[in-house]
Amino acid sequence: MTDIRLGWREELASADVLLSPTGGDLETDDGLETAVIVSLFTDRRALEDDRLPAEAEDRRGWWGDVAPPIEGDQTGSRLWLLAREKCTADVLNRAREYTGEALAWLLEDQVASRVEVDVEYLDVDWLALLVEIHRPDGSRLSGRYRYNWRAQFTEGE
Repeated sequence: MTDIRLGWREELASADVLLSPTGGDLETDDGLETAVIVSLFTDRRALEDDRLPAEAEDRRGWWGDVAPPIEGDQTGSRLWLLAREKCTADVLNRAREYTGEALAWLLEDQVASRVEVDVEYLDVDWLALLVEIHRPDGSRLSGRYRYNWRAQFTEGE
């Protein structure tokens, strides 16, 4: 299936819809780049026992997960739960867990034979999500995504 192509802008730590350089049409992606970006940066609904960020009451989640085509399927990641957390080893471990959880569908759907994730601090409030996806045909897709978890909330929220 072909998707509208999203491109990761490392310098802005965000994704944009890409336009074709000739004619201004939307680019398409029949690979994994867009699927990985959506998986990592769409907010998955918090579990009942997840601790929500300070003063938050919304458990978030993608509206399409209300009635998923496959029972139990969830889209996105719980990385948003790290908002307002301190830079600790526990937060790093949770970020690694949430990243792996967001990409687990690649293994379940046999799109990948192996998915490797790692997470590291870049600076205060900034993480690097390192992803390597091994396809059954032997090809690989590698990505590095900067993530600022403090940017999840604005003042007064």
